[in-house]
This record gives sequence, C-alpha cells and structure tokens, in this order.
Amino acid sequence: MTNHPGAEVPDHLFTDAAAEARWRARFHAARVSLPDWAWQAPDRTVYASNASGVWEIYAWDRATDTHRQVTDRPNGTLHATVSPDGEHIWWFDDTDGDEFGSWVREPYGGRPAGAAAEPAVAGTKPGYPAGLEIGDEVVAVGVADDDGTTVYLARGGAEAEVVYRNENDGGVAALSFDETLLAIAHSEHGDNRHPALRVLSVADGTAVAEKWDGPGKGLDGIAFSPVEGDQRLLVLHERHGREELLIWDVAADTETEIALDLPGEVTAGWYTDGAALLIAHTHEARNTLHRYEISTGTLSTLDTPPGVIGAAHTRKDGTVEYSTSNAAHPTAVRALFTDGTDRVLLTPPGDPAPPSAPLVDAFVEYANGRVHALVARPTDAPDGPLPTVFSLHGGPHAADEDRFSAYRALWLDAGFAVVHVNYRGSTGYGSAWRDAIEGRPGLTELEDVAAVHTWAVESGLADPAKCVVNGASWGGYLTLLALGTQPKLWAAGVAGVPVADYLAAYEDEMEPLRAFDRALFGGSPTEVHDRYVECSPLTYVDQVQAPVLVLAGENDPRCPIRQIDNYLDRLATRDIPYEMYRYDAGHGSLVVAETIKQSLIEVHFALKSLNLR
Repeated sequence: MTNHPGAEVPDHLFTDAAAEARWRARFHAARVSLPDWAWQAPDRTVYASNASGVWEIYAWDRATDTHRQVTDRPNGTLHATVSPDGEHIWWFDDTDGDEFGSWVREPYGGRPAGAAAEPAVAGTKPGYPAGLEIGDEVVAVGVADDDGTTVYLARGGAEAEVVYRNENDGGVAALSFDETLLAIAHSEHGDNRHPALRVLSVADGTAVAEKWDGPGKGLDGIAFSPVEGDQRLLVLHERHGREELLIWDVAADTETEIALDLPGEVTAGWYTDGAALLIAHTHEARNTLHRYEISTGTLSTLDTPPGVIGAAHTRKDGTVEYSTSNAAHPTAVRALFTDGTDRVLLTPPGDPAPPSAPLVDAFVEYANGRVHALVARPTDAPDGPLPTVFSLHGGPHAADEDRFSAYRALWLDAGFAVVHVNYRGSTGYGSAWRDAIEGRPGLTELEDVAAVHTWAVESGLADPAKCVVNGASWGGYLTLLALGTQPKLWAAGVAGVPVADYLAAYEDEMEPLRAFDRALFGGSPTEVHDRYVECSPLTYVDQVQAPVLVLAGENDPRCPIRQIDNYLDRLATRDIPYEMYRYDAGHGSLVVAETIKQSLIEVHFALKSLNLR
C-alpha cells in the first residue's frame, strides 16, 4: 500500500501564545551564510539566506552595500559561487531538490527581465555535482551519475572536454592558481571513504602526479596556494590516526607534514599571500581558529567566541571572516581584523532568533570506548527525570556540535531533555572511531546509543518510560533500526528521510552513495547480501513496539521513497500506531514554512505518543 496514515498537523503546539511565538520566531529568523568573495573584485560577494522564507542565493556588493536576491525557485537554491573576476554568479540548477542538474551562470548585476540563467559550461552533461573550480581561462566541472565520475575541462571559453572518466566515485578537488594543474580525488582502489589524489596537466589532461596512502587512509586535496607559479597543494591526511595537514609541492614532488600540538582534528585554508594557513581545529564538538606560519612553524590562536565555526576564510588584507554559533546563541557572521578588533560583518534583516539553552558534555565510558554526548535540559525543567529525545545525527561521517539549532530548541520548549550522541562513525574523534562501523554499520552505532541511554537513565536525566529516538538521513536510518533492535528502550521513534529497506535503497540511490555503501559494508548487496539484510531496518520491523513517524521527500536521491514505502507496507500489517508525512522536495527542505511544519508534526507526534498532551 502507499496510502499510509497521514501525520497529524496541529494548528499550534503550545497554548501559551508567547511560547508559541518564540519557537516559531527561531525558525523564521533570517540567517545568512559566510559570503564568498571574488578574487579580482573583492567587494563582489555571494551568500545564501532564508530571508525570503526559502533558502536562496544573494549578491552583496560591499562597495555600495547593496543586496540582491539572485535565485527564486519553489524549493530553493543552496550551492553557488562567484567567478574570480566578479562578473558572473554560478549556481547549481536541480529540479525540486533532487540534486540532479547542471551549473548555470548569470551576470553579477542580474540578468534581463524574463531571461533565464545560461548554461555555465557548454559540453557537460547533467548529473550530481562532483566539484567545481573556476579560473580566469579554465573551468573544471565534476559530474557524478550512474556511470560513475566524469571530469570536464573547459579552456578559454571553448566547449568542455572530458579529462577523466571512471566507474568509481571521485571529483574535482583543486585548480592551481596559474591554472596549469588540476587535482582530482578518486577511488579507483574501490573505497570512496578513503580517496586518493591525482594531479592532471590542464594543457592535455595527462596525469603528472599521484598520491595514495594505502587502504584505510584517505587524502583530501583542499586547495593550491593562491600565489602565481606556486604549485603547493594543501592536503588533509590521516596517516597518524586522525585528520591532519600536509603541504605537497607537486612541481618538486616533495611534501611537508604539519605537526600541531592540538588535540582532536584539523582542517585549513590558505592566507592569501601563501605564507600562512588558517587552521580550523575541532575538539569535543567545538572549534577554534589559528594562524600557522609556514616558514617558522609558529601557531597562534585567534580570538573567536566559544562554540562552533561554521565556515572561515581570509581576505587579501589579512582579515579573517567566519560564521559562529553555540547552542545558546544563534549564528553570526563576523570579521576579525589584523589589529585584533572583531565585529559583526553581515546582519540578516529582521529580528534575531530568540536564544536557547546551552549544551553540556557527557562522556560515557563502556566496553567499546568513551562516547561523547551533548546534553541540554529545558531552562525551566523541574528536578527529576524528564522525557528525553535522543537526537541522532546524519552522515554517518559527521558529528553533533555545540551549535545553535531552532529544532533542538523546540524540543526543549516542549519539555524534553535532548541528548546528542557522537557514536562510532562520527568525525572529529579520530580515524579508528570513524571507521569502526565498517562491516557492521547501524548496529555498531546503536551499541553506543544504548550505552548513553543507560547513562541518561541512571544519572537521573531521562525518564526510561519516555525516551524518544529520532534523526534524519543516517539518523533516520538509525532510528528505525533502533526501534526494531532495541524495542524496550524507546517509547516512540521519529525518522526523517531514512534508509528503511537497505536492499531497495541501494538499488534506487545515487551512484556516489552506492559507492559509499560498498566501502562501508565491504561490498555490494550481491557480494555481501546477508550483511545488508542484517543491518536493514526492514529485517526487524516485526519487533517494533513503539509508535513510528516517518517523514520523506518524493524526490530524494539519497534515501529514495520506494524503499520507505516497502518498510511502511510491512509496518502496516502490524498493530502498531504509525504515521507518514510526504513532501514534494528531496533530502530535506529549504523552505522555512515546510521546515516549521515538519518540526511541528514531529514534536506533536512525540508528545501524543507519550501521552503528554
């Protein structure tokens, strides 16, 4: 069947008008991303914002302090950049959030009334984006589809030529500043979770250099030095069990590992003179920024607010621009100047989001290691155990961090404690922790979730009869798997855009994710069929005891709709309350009103399932 019980959509969540207005205000509050700037025209920048009620692309001319909405599409636009000369804005044109499309471009000042954006590069085919590099004379475009990876080069405005094609996952990594070298990531060794690097000559597309650290050790080409004639490539490696940095001089074929006395993991970008790196350091779900002098090895810490750095880059005058937030305070886009002063760079229109409660750390030791969790309690919560939502992040190669979330704040306003679990598979805790799920995904992470659940109950935080498991994407997958394999732990489950039937999901999902699954499971369903079955929520649907809510996008290429219907068809044969909400977009929504509706549905369902309303 496909006519599953529809989710109930109440008019409001709270009887108190002020409380109702407060949670909605957090979602409606306009937000902006860190503006991307044009190298040769630094005043010309582009950013994404939800100011119109939908995430779209905006142009900000700093010289005149004027802002212009560039895109206006029903399901929003998120991916865009500005050409080095500042003359064109490029944005990715997909269909209703399906992520399949092509790059288009338009003049920075806007296109004529009624005119459409033009194809950015002639000769490329539509597909899923797999990297983009724009130079003055050279453009590199990566495209992923069911045939694998294709990399195109367009030189001097001519039609694009294929310089790389392979059935395995890969994409464009970096273009040298002099536009003579192109670095690509590839997984010809069969593991796109740990890619290798190849450098091609732009002149003829031939390979001039290779770097691979062997099985289980990935390389990420971040960027070439932004200096003419400098062919040093900044690379992220994991040779010592965590993500660290090296500089690869491709011309000289030498490399220098950068050893930093910092716990956790790092990534970086170049200062514009090529003499220093802007280091972003991640440790226990929080970030700091640092300047690293390449010639002396000197590391200095930049003065930024506590919490999470969403993005950061430098300007030609040495200014560091960055976005930052923490659980209590919404995102701000700021500028740190060379004299040490710091101010807000870009303020969204309208009122800011109301603040929320802070997150505190919990470290749970058990047989499989130390699990880091982030915990928030409602500010007005009574003493004693609370209804608790265990919010499981997607990815799985991601992590929950001390960042602001209107979604988390809503659960807190509704009286729930919130627990985020950075289970095995999460990034930021070393390669071994991230890769520990290989060969047994899903079930491995849920062992960590169960350990944190035990801690939450024993510590007096969580009411064991009122624990909700929820998440989206990989978190939605874990939610459905938890309901079937840990039925006694959960009073309700809320799964957004989940993997529900892994065999069908593999058949229908985008090829880059099939490659990811092969690396994660150790082969395709044909090769390790029983492993996919063992780790699929559909296998355990008959053990589900708690009410289930599933939310899914009709155009989702990551967790396609058919496999969700397969799961719900089986659930429908059980005497278990369940609801389904389908929406006309892809893997999530960029429309604020839709996000509010889904959040309202989720929290209302949990309150109803726990008899709290």
